[in-house]
Amino acid sequence: MSTATLPQIVSYGHELDMSEDKFGLLRDSSDAATDFEELRRHREQDGYLYMKGYLDRDEVLNARAALTDRLAAAGILDENHPNIDAVAKPGSGYGFKPEMTEGCEPVQKLLYSGRIPEFYRQFYGEEIRHYDFTWLRAIGPGKGTNPHCDLPYMGRGTHQHSTCWLPYGDISFELGGLMVLEGSHKRMDLLKNYAYRDVDGYCENKPAEVKKVAKDGGWSFTGTLSHNPPTLRNKFGGRWLTAEFQAGDFLTFGMFMVHASLDNRTENRLRISSDSRYQRASEPIDERWVGIKPPAHGLNGKRGLIC
Repeated sequence: MSTATLPQIVSYGHELDMSEDKFGLLRDSSDAATDFEELRRHREQDGYLYMKGYLDRDEVLNARAALTDRLAAAGILDENHPNIDAVAKPGSGYGFKPEMTEGCEPVQKLLYSGRIPEFYRQFYGEEIRHYDFTWLRAIGPGKGTNPHCDLPYMGRGTHQHSTCWLPYGDISFELGGLMVLEGSHKRMDLLKNYAYRDVDGYCENKPAEVKKVAKDGGWSFTGTLSHNPPTLRNKFGGRWLTAEFQAGDFLTFGMFMVHASLDNRTENRLRISSDSRYQRASEPIDERWVGIKPPAHGLNGKRGLIC
């Protein structure tokens, strides 16, 4: 599809340059869905794998129904619309909602049993384990997530783990799904002073950082690469790549892939998606994301160093 036929894409309040050398659509690798050697080549080359319809659509929509019922019970949805439509009640506190996945059997089953973990077993060629924390987002109208890599948030174990981004429903360009920056995983010349930093790390010999991080529970830095996706693309090169996603689509990428999301430009609908993480069981794991109640970015997840 030529970018000339696409609507104007907006991310973090910025209109993206829609020229064909600056914007494009994700490569669909579903034709190689059972050829893991080929999938590994795709992932090494592209930094991501996108497979349309790889998951059972009904199973994904069943998980969506469970999540929207929970969002409704929390007073986040407009009661004048069916829960499944995920129409937001203005000012109801939508956004980052990981608690919605706790004990939610359809979501836990979808993410952590069946086809998704089996994919990673085959991809890594050995037994895997997943993080026990699930990043669930119910994003309302407004700005999306700004560009970043995942490693600064989860880099205390292996650096070879993977993110699975999953849409719980169909996501149009207007509703705003995830986008990746083509080739960015190979730009370590630009990432090396960023990617290995730890948002929960702090300098014990710097009182201001001790207060901000260890005492007040903040971050030493936000993990953000830029608030301006077009400018960042100009720096890295490549194209911003996205798609109109459907329930059942599967997208995975590594820790050095620069990604962001489109703005939600609907009037009142929530974009519901999750991030889950998987790695080789033989490799070290980041302690912030495992256990019955993972420390996450809380006070117990902070780490002091002498700088």
